[in-house]
Amino acid sequence: MQSKGNFQMRTDLALEARESICEAESELRGVRVEEYYLDEEDIRVTKVMIDTMNAAKAMGKPIGIYVTMEAPAMIEPDEDYHREISCCLAEEILELLPGAEKEQSVLVVGLGNREVTADALGPQVVDNLFITRHIMKEYGKAAYNCEKMNQISALEPGVMAKTGMEAAEIVKGVVKETSPDVLIVIDALAARSTKRLNRTIQITNTGIQPGSGVGNHRNALTEESLGVPVIAIGIPTVVDAATIVGDALEKLLEEERDLAGAKCREKQKLNFAELNNMYMTGKDIDAVIKRVSFTVSEGINIAIGEAFMES
Repeated sequence: MQSKGNFQMRTDLALEARESICEAESELRGVRVEEYYLDEEDIRVTKVMIDTMNAAKAMGKPIGIYVTMEAPAMIEPDEDYHREISCCLAEEILELLPGAEKEQSVLVVGLGNREVTADALGPQVVDNLFITRHIMKEYGKAAYNCEKMNQISALEPGVMAKTGMEAAEIVKGVVKETSPDVLIVIDALAARSTKRLNRTIQITNTGIQPGSGVGNHRNALTEESLGVPVIAIGIPTVVDAATIVGDALEKLLEEERDLAGAKCREKQKLNFAELNNMYMTGKDIDAVIKRVSFTVSEGINIAIGEAFMES
């Protein structure tokens, strides 16, 4: 979350946090960036690696690896293109997943409120997962006619307003009871730029803090708090209204280059506090969430569900 003028610009994307620091011309050590472009798939992948505590403090993100996949056409109803995104996502998951070469018990947690469309990414991803744990408990790997198979289970903890419990409390109880080797947590995120809305996937090995994107800070789901590695996957589905107003104002100032510098600075100090609790999303968010949630679930299925089956 970056400040700009008198208001806070909320973002869950490490890539945007780094861009904000670069815009402020601040030297940032302890952060490494790798970037490459998949021409055939039209996907840009950026890896931001935070190595030091000072860098983590400056970025407002924990030490770890943050992979950002930018796919401009992800909101389009192109099944072939979405399959390419899923395959790319699967590769990034396998790179961050500890012990990906061996059989594991994987618990996938879909965070969010199913009844709020922009926040329903996690629950809808869970709906499309290839769940295997119960079958393997009953019949073993022979049920899938393969020598190696991951045990995949899923959980939709809901939100505290409906359950009266923190998502972290529910997940901790399930982790204690089922003893998974790794968690994959899915949640909707907040972006700084409208250009990345529903077009970007972030994968990180640092875990996640539910609700942080919209200012509802809950107990974190991390390896430190749960005792098992946590891979977090998210798609920005909302942008706060203050950010949109701030971006529009910036564009206006760029077009009015004849204004005096003092006047520009005065405009940038406008107070957007009344907009800090307003969040915007696309008008077709219901169709988009349905589409991208399937894309994410297929990426997880390819990474941990089909890997051994294909071999």
